[in-house]
Parts: sequence; structure tokens; C-alpha cells
Amino acid sequence: MTYQIVTLPGDGIGPEIVGEAVKVLEKIAIKYNHQFKFNEQLIGGIGIDEAGASLPEATIEACLKSDAILLGAVGGPKWDTTSNGDRPEKGLLKIRETLKLFANLRPAILYKQLKCASPLKEEVIGDNLDILIVRELTSGIYFGKHERVVMENKKATYAEDIEYYNVEEIERILKVGFDAAMKRGKKAVIVDKANVLATSKLWREVSEEVAKEFPEVEYSFMYVDNAAMQLVVNPMQFDVIITNNMFGDILSDEASMLTGSIGMLASASLGEGSLGLYEPSHGSAPDIAGQNKANPIATILSAAMMLRYSLGLNAEAYAIERAVECVLDQGYRTSDIMNEGMKLVGTREMGELICNAI
Repeated sequence: MTYQIVTLPGDGIGPEIVGEAVKVLEKIAIKYNHQFKFNEQLIGGIGIDEAGASLPEATIEACLKSDAILLGAVGGPKWDTTSNGDRPEKGLLKIRETLKLFANLRPAILYKQLKCASPLKEEVIGDNLDILIVRELTSGIYFGKHERVVMENKKATYAEDIEYYNVEEIERILKVGFDAAMKRGKKAVIVDKANVLATSKLWREVSEEVAKEFPEVEYSFMYVDNAAMQLVVNPMQFDVIITNNMFGDILSDEASMLTGSIGMLASASLGEGSLGLYEPSHGSAPDIAGQNKANPIATILSAAMMLRYSLGLNAEAYAIERAVECVLDQGYRTSDIMNEGMKLVGTREMGELICNAI
């Protein structure tokens, strides 16, 4: 079977970590008799530099013809100001919107080998922390109206960002979250700020209706400020967290640190069909770009999610995940997860070790 995969290395450490994920996928292709055809395209700052846009039309066309998309990272101080106002992050928002990828799945899994890397005490973090954050991705405040009024003295007098959600947008992300809960522990927490925000009140109303379709799922509501605290105080209470775009962005980064390093967190952005975009949850880390220091595991695990969700290759996905655990068992660590007595390796070495463990 031949699969068309678009790779979007992007900026900073993106090319390095995507390169290692591609090596792992090539090993999977050999072992399981598949053929992956990789098509590298531009996004982010390099897209601005080489094609004049953070998301060139050629990239969009290639993605629409593909079976799945693997992204590295975008952004960097070089593009903080551009002549046309385009920014690398705009390319990321646009590709999600263009491909209608409204559901972001971010698992926060604590590997037993990395318990010592977590900032939380062992009695708090437990032995099997496994949280799935389901974040709405193509609406909310990030896609609402933005306005900044500047007077003649070039000083802003006010600015506003509008949070917008309609019933259909809320329904579809809730159904993804409840469906995920059915396949896990059948528990879901909907995180909002319904004591203040009209959009959150709507989320609650829609949640009550959607929940009727999933009678086996035990669900509850939690204000976002309390959720942020509970993730630190008692993370074991969570199974699936369903929330809006901005809250999901913040909480998933917080959850990532419970696991020891954001360099371990994969993510999947999905829509109505099988096409999905897979990327690590971390940024472009321009300060270590090109130095063979980046942790490629989040990108490699994102590739595993790609095999499972877009290509339906569950055994192959499991093989990658097991290989990662095997390498961690052997004591190999990149600098972000390094601790005493372990063996420090670089980006390329970690990728090779995982390939060899498959």
C-alpha cells in the first residue's frame, strides 16, 4: 500500500525533528511492507522567505492531495515583524482552517521511565498518568474579530478580541471528546468560564444535549482557573478534558510539563475525514536549532498518531510507541529529559535508537 505524506519541516528545530520522524517511518515501511511517499513543502517563516507567504498555495494544494501531514514547528524572532504583516503563526492557523481540522487531540502521558523528570511529587503524579486534552481548533477568540485602534500619536487607545462560537462548532468538538472518552475511561470534564463568558454558557447548554448521546460517559464541568489548579494538585482525576481553543492551548502546555518535558508531547489535528495534521506540541526553539540538541520524540510519537488516525495502521503505530519506551528503558535521554545516571544523546542519535528498536 502506498501512502502520500506531506512533510512541513518549518522553522527552527523543525527540519531536524521531522527528519528523524521520517527515518522512523521509513523503518516502519520496510518492516511492514508499506510505501510512504514524502512530499516536503513550505510553511511558516521559511515560507515567507522563499515563497512570500507563511502558507503558500503550493503547500495547500499538496496537503489536499495527501493522506496525512507531518509538521515540525513554525516561528522565530527573525519574523517578529514582516513588511506585509504576515507571520509564521498565521500559516499554522490558516492550514488548520483551510483543511477544516477542528479537533486537536493532545495526549499527556507520563512514561514511568521519566517520573523523576516531572516537577510533581510521586504521590501526586501517580504511576499511570494519561490525560487526553481535546481542544477546539478553528474557532473561538483566535479566529474572532481583532481590532486595535491607533491614534495619530501612534499609541493605541484600545484593542479588542472577540470570542465567537456557534452551536455546530461546539457540538462537533464535544462529540469527538465524548467518543474519545468512550474508548478510554468513560470520564470527561468540560472546561469553561461559564460564570463570566456567554460563549461558555453556550458550551454548557450544548454539552447537556450532546451528553444524552453518550449515556455511559460520566461528565462534569470545571472552570478553567480551577482546572489549571487541579492539573497540578490532583492530575489523576482527569481522563478526557474537552475545551475551547484558547483554554485548550494553555492547559495542554501545562499538562505537558506534568510529564517532564513538552518535548514528549505529540498531537493530532483532525476534521471530518481521515486527513489529519500531526505535530509536536512544542515550538520551534530557535536557540537550539541546528545543534543536534532537540528532542525528536514528540514528533516521532506524532508520526505514530498519524499512522493510527489517518492511515489506520494500529500495529505500526504501536511498534513506534513501544520502541520509544524501549529506548527510554535503556536509559537514553536528550538534554530536556536528562537526569543523573542516564546516557545523554542528541537528536540524530535518539532517532537512530528508536529506529533500531522497531
